[in-house]
Amino acid sequence: MATRKPAPPAYVCTECGWTTAKWVGRCGECQQWGTVQEQAAQTGILRRVGPVAPTADRAARPITQITTHDAPRRSSGVGEFDRVLGGGIVPGAAILLSGEPGVGKSTLLLEVAAQAARGGRRVLYASAEESPGQVRLRAERTGALHDELYLASETDLATILGHIDEVKPQLVIVDSVQTVSSSLIDGAAGQPSQVREVAATLIRIAKDRDLPIIIVGHVTKDGQVAGPRVLEHLVDVVCHFEGDRQTSLRFVRALKNRFGPTDEVGCFEMTGDGIAEVPDPSGLFLSQGATEPGTCVAISLEGRRALPVEVQALTVPSNAPNPRRIVHGLDSSRVAMVLAILERRAGVPTGSLDVYVSTVGGVRFTEPAADLAIAIAVAGSIQQISVPRTVAAVGELSLAGEIRPVTQAAQRRSEAARLGYEQVVDDRSKTLRAALGDVRARNTSRRSDRDIPPF
Repeated sequence: MATRKPAPPAYVCTECGWTTAKWVGRCGECQQWGTVQEQAAQTGILRRVGPVAPTADRAARPITQITTHDAPRRSSGVGEFDRVLGGGIVPGAAILLSGEPGVGKSTLLLEVAAQAARGGRRVLYASAEESPGQVRLRAERTGALHDELYLASETDLATILGHIDEVKPQLVIVDSVQTVSSSLIDGAAGQPSQVREVAATLIRIAKDRDLPIIIVGHVTKDGQVAGPRVLEHLVDVVCHFEGDRQTSLRFVRALKNRFGPTDEVGCFEMTGDGIAEVPDPSGLFLSQGATEPGTCVAISLEGRRALPVEVQALTVPSNAPNPRRIVHGLDSSRVAMVLAILERRAGVPTGSLDVYVSTVGGVRFTEPAADLAIAIAVAGSIQQISVPRTVAAVGELSLAGEIRPVTQAAQRRSEAARLGYEQVVDDRSKTLRAALGDVRARNTSRRSDRDIPPF
């Protein structure tokens, strides 16, 4: 049988499309040099996508004819979690909750599942990291047992989808997306392709059935969501659960929310009986003893919630060539800058002292609004001046010793007034030296109240 000779290569001009069986340097049609190139061999697998007529309910319409309505929300039963979500869980929403290992993600979601079940909704909790017995033990300890809370320990995506069809839940929790795998994708669970496929499938189920799904995501050592970045783009809400392991306080922050604001923060406390809401955490970051020199209260802003945070400073004479600077809960570089401003602009010597600065309760307070409170606390420790309990300080310090205004200053002052603070030292004092004078006057009553800037 005669073999078929391969077709000779064809050459085509990229400008006019002229073809030839042999290569030439100049096109025979448009007479241009260097435009004749070898044409790729036809493989026969080229596919073309043809247009598909949309159905009547999916036809494009003018934007003015599209009606808007608020998506119905249902409370999760945990008020602080609802605050972060913007008022509740929207049907069909895909929510991603991330956090460091051991911070309490599973405990929080088990409480959300139990509260939703008590509210009359059927919940499916798919745990791919723990056995049913382990989850049952934690549920008994935290009081999260309910007949409408269904538990499945599965790592296969198809089996989880089968549980959804069988249980017919109104809320699904998958813990976690990095431990679930799909048989349609090669590779072990946790690989980027697996995470992408699992998340895309769960989100498609959520949208098709108006079924809210909460997905737990692991984080890297830098605190970022592990896996492909497309995971954060696919979901509707991205929440981060954070907290210091040395303290019981936990915060839930919304990093992305298609249905509400992203500046809300939920506050929780880890206890022996599970996780408890802290609706008013204003007293967690204040000391309970008598006023001592070296303390000052600042008003921190966590999302849209203003919280009083007490800053404490202790100064000790040092004979070392490099005095110590120990900082906890604050930005060490900003503390060093404040000490330099104190010595240069306010005449308070700090160069020969060991300085220890910390916040009460282990809270992190790294925003520039803490500058003035740090300066007043350090100056009070050096000069043995006690700041009254009725005085708070909010302000950012410039290198020139000026007090600059901070964001949402009016909200901070109103929250201070609500908590009983009669005086707020802020940018109305103009300079750091003047602010220290206002604090001394308030403490010694050498100036009348009308000389101190009011609220």
